[in-house]
Amino acid sequence: MSTAVVVGSGPNGLAAAAVLAKAGVQVTVVEAGPTLGGGAQSRELTLPGLVHDDSSGFHPLALGSAFAAELDLAGAGLEWRWPDVQFSHPLDGGGGAALWRSVARTADGLGADGRAWSRVFGPLAERFDTIAPEFLQPVLHVPRHPVHLARFGAYAGLPATWLARAWSTEPGRALFAGAAAHAFRPLGTLASSAIGVALTTAAHAFGWPVAAGGTGAITDAVLQRATEHGVRFETGRRVVDVRDLGEPDLVLLDTAPAAAADILGDRLPARVGRAYRRYRHGPGAFKVDYAVEGGVPWTHEPSRGAGTLHLGGSFEEVAATEREVTRGRMPERPFVLVGQQYVADPSRSVGDVHPLYAYAHVPAGFTGDATEAVTAQIERFAPGFRERIRAVHVRSTADLARNNANYVGGDIVTGANDAVQLVFRPRVAVDPYATGVPGVYLCSAATPPGAGAHGMCGYHAARSALDHLASGR
Repeated sequence: MSTAVVVGSGPNGLAAAAVLAKAGVQVTVVEAGPTLGGGAQSRELTLPGLVHDDSSGFHPLALGSAFAAELDLAGAGLEWRWPDVQFSHPLDGGGGAALWRSVARTADGLGADGRAWSRVFGPLAERFDTIAPEFLQPVLHVPRHPVHLARFGAYAGLPATWLARAWSTEPGRALFAGAAAHAFRPLGTLASSAIGVALTTAAHAFGWPVAAGGTGAITDAVLQRATEHGVRFETGRRVVDVRDLGEPDLVLLDTAPAAAADILGDRLPARVGRAYRRYRHGPGAFKVDYAVEGGVPWTHEPSRGAGTLHLGGSFEEVAATEREVTRGRMPERPFVLVGQQYVADPSRSVGDVHPLYAYAHVPAGFTGDATEAVTAQIERFAPGFRERIRAVHVRSTADLARNNANYVGGDIVTGANDAVQLVFRPRVAVDPYATGVPGVYLCSAATPPGAGAHGMCGYHAARSALDHLASGR
């Protein structure tokens, strides 16, 4: 029987392990931390009984993925829950915009911008079941649906500032700004629309669901499948040299590229080592979790039923703050993402006290305390929020990196999403998972298709490794 060791137990490491084991490979997962799951875990961070997601909180691209289908995660107990409003963007003065699953209902709420919203996202949402598999794999492939992909690419390749010209009102432009800001990059750069277009279309086609009981339920489902196929797990063991793993047929590294270079050392071809060490990380996140009594009193009424909120004001303000962050300067009013997972999944709350998830975009390695900045942004759009806070839990960029070595400088998406790395990550290669060391593969979110608890990086890396075994190379 062929053997494999997977280093790291984030969503992609576990996905790779499960796919390999299902194919008959004897797999061991080695994890440096005390628990399995990486960023796909849930904990009681503030008050007993309140369930907070550690990192990944919303999963628009996990539904219908090839990995979820192959492992039948629903059959392993994974359940999804949807809020009424998938995401919203409140504005000063009580206004704002909201996105529903329905393109038509969203367009109705956008008034004069409704027709343009439908024109951009209606056709994409109708075809998203064929479009999503195309970008949830390496870009260098022969597309099965080239016409559909071309329409998506025509929007995705634009700077977000250009695509935003499709909308003339402040709410319409702001609604797109919030989605585009998930890229953690300046909105005026080439292809800065890509992640916003993908996430907005996914919100219409699949919604932005949460896992019932917390994101940790995704890890539990994958662990169940992996265990059923005989995967072994070791925790509390940090791998610093690939030679310490013995001589397995396969090694898959769920690590950042620079860490992979350290582990592989002089076995790594020099050109690959240079590419891995040149790999660029993006801005950081500063995470604040709250216990809130009575929920958040948003002045924008639809935001009270939203699973996710984007706080940053107008499109122009969001663009300005993202530009400042990437230049290493901390804005006074940063872009803040807020998660109200309990709206879709009330089991996370205790009575009328609810867990609230929030993080600000901050410069890489930011050493200050952004707690007040995050709280102030929420208070800006929900006066009276402060009085409802019952407990707070904070994680700085250093805390995030300490708890997950892949989050270099607090970079929770494991790599800068600039135009080059969107297409060629972690390096320019026909097989982006192959390290150049026979039998060794990179499977972290630094590989295509990037961040998220969808497991597709691990899925594709495992497929590449299995092809290697089958060919006898």
